[in-house]
Amino acid sequence: MKTIPSLLLIVAAIATALNAGVFYAFSSFVMAGLGRIPPEQGANAMNGINVTAVMAPFMILFMGATLLCLGLAGWSLFSFAALDSKLILAASLIYVIGCFGVTMMFNVPLNNQLAAAPPTEIVAVWQTYLRDWVLWNHVRTILPTLSALLYIIVLIRR
Repeated sequence: MKTIPSLLLIVAAIATALNAGVFYAFSSFVMAGLGRIPPEQGANAMNGINVTAVMAPFMILFMGATLLCLGLAGWSLFSFAALDSKLILAASLIYVIGCFGVTMMFNVPLNNQLAAAPPTEIVAVWQTYLRDWVLWNHVRTILPTLSALLYIIVLIRR
């Protein structure tokens, strides 16, 4: 029984770390690069990225990690007295709320707002978008990193 959860924890640690890495790239240089070009071009490029992001390669990783974390959270409740179970629950909830939840509550609405912006308002929308989207993306970078770290701690403790 211990082998299956360990394998799932390894997959969860890798998946949450990979998601953190994707978001780190956006926080550290992608958005800064888009902010250096004319607003219309930056907004158009970001709209293209947003369309591409909802395709299989990223969505399998993003949604797969979310589903795995939800499963591990449920599994952890069956032996909640153990420290490892508490760490697994914390790692899982941190990812689900801090990555999936933040994405759905903040980044996706901002993406939709950018996509719907009329050309006459794109400069103002883009400036606000850059500020707000990057702020929430920092959250999506830090919390999945913490989640991965907690899964690794549990694996080391085993």
